[in-house]
Amino acid sequence: MKTNVGSLDRTARVIIGLLILAAGYYFKNWFGLIGIIPLGTALMGWCPAYLPFGISTCKKK
Repeated sequence: MKTNVGSLDRTARVIIGLLILAAGYYFKNWFGLIGIIPLGTALMGWCPAYLPFGISTCKKK
């Protein structure tokens, strides 16, 4: 898998993922587990939703 998530995008995904998880914990709701998705894509550096559109937020080398 080729990396298609840049550093700013990764940072935003980590923050959003943690906020969703925290909201799920606060409201005692299982929907907070959706926050795992942006965290996972940030850790892998690859987003499958970007593939069909040819999007890449990585800097060009």
